Amino acid sequence: MHALVAQIPLAGTWINVVAVAIGTTAGVLIGHRLPERIRETVMAGLGLATIALGVNGALAAFREPLTSFSRASVLIVIGALLLGGIAGEMLRIEDRLEAFGDKLKHRFGDAEDHRFTEGFVVASLVFCVGPLAILGSIQDGLGGDIELLAVKSLLDAFAALAFASALGIGVGFSVIPIVLYQGSITLAARASEDFFSPEMIAALTAVGGLLIIAIGLLLLDLKRVRIANLLPSLVLAPVSVWLWQTLA
Repeated sequence: MHALVAQIPLAGTWINVVAVAIGTTAGVLIGHRLPERIRETVMAGLGLATIALGVNGALAAFREPLTSFSRASVLIVIGALLLGGIAGEMLRIEDRLEAFGDKLKHRFGDAEDHRFTEGFVVASLVFCVGPLAILGSIQDGLGGDIELLAVKSLLDAFAALAFASALGIGVGFSVIPIVLYQGSITLAARASEDFFSPEMIAALTAVGGLLIIAIGLLLLDLKRVRIANLLPSLVLAPVSVWLWQTLA
């Protein structure tokens, strides 16, 4: 059965989409029945768990294979994050993402529901920015291994339930960036099997972990970081490692 599913194009991503849709539906249906204090506690728990996942990913900058690759590995990660942030601010990625969320809200949701766009943006970032999304998509593309994306799908289903109970139906529309983002990574990995080195993946994981920490701070209502504007760093990190390896 597993082998049969793995033969479906972008199988891991489609499983993820179904999981988020199910979680969102459940959250919307039962969310209004949960007291506000329970929803706040659930969001706080998600925030703490998100930070823990982010720290684990960010520590890749201090582990093998990056530490053996170069003593400047931490500087590569920091540089990619800062330069990516500058590029994201110039491109105004977060503003564009929020504008897209507003368009979806006016077309499919309640124009007076201020939670719609927040739910779409937060869920999109949580589900797309992270080691499981990246590594799982790469594994799916390189060898049809959907195990990591299957694990991610289970986690995302429960996260979608919690998000939707607090932020509403906008969470469900995060399946659009999930398909575009994870699908693109899977197809790119399939087209360039020899491009991704372990060091490149480790750098990408470290930067992704830092972005996940920022998401956790947002969920805990501690600090609002324009996380979407940092997304170019996810491209710059592996490219920087590739350049370092090529020019060394």
